[in-house]
Amino acid sequence: MDFRRIEEICSDFKKALKRLEEALAEDLTKGSIVIDGTIQRFEFTFELSWKLAKFALKYSGVDVETPRMVIKEAFKAGIIKDGDGWIDMLEDRNKTAHIYDETQALTIYEKIKNSHYKLLYNFANEIEKFTS
Repeated sequence: MDFRRIEEICSDFKKALKRLEEALAEDLTKGSIVIDGTIQRFEFTFELSWKLAKFALKYSGVDVETPRMVIKEAFKAGIIKDGDGWIDMLEDRNKTAHIYDETQALTIYEKIKNSHYKLLYNFANEIEKFTS
């Protein structure tokens, strides 16, 4: 595993996280497009986060493939602090990728705003420590 690849993914992740933050700052009165756009940015940010964790773990000698296993190993390694929260976030990511229901979308939007974003933000700080 090339460390430069980890740095590239980390940079992409941080940009995606910033764009997710921007989406969360949008006014919900603009309509469902805000919810849909925020969920899409969440999906992209989450994908980058677990892949970044996967590559960081691989660089340190731990080879795992699935998002669930990456989350478990990243929790063991201290890259993430709230394993249950990350599993919940994974489950929400899976829901948004396979079905669309307006009520469920609003529920997931609220979870992104109230908890998932914080988990991703904290991960950004922890991955810096882990890879330096």
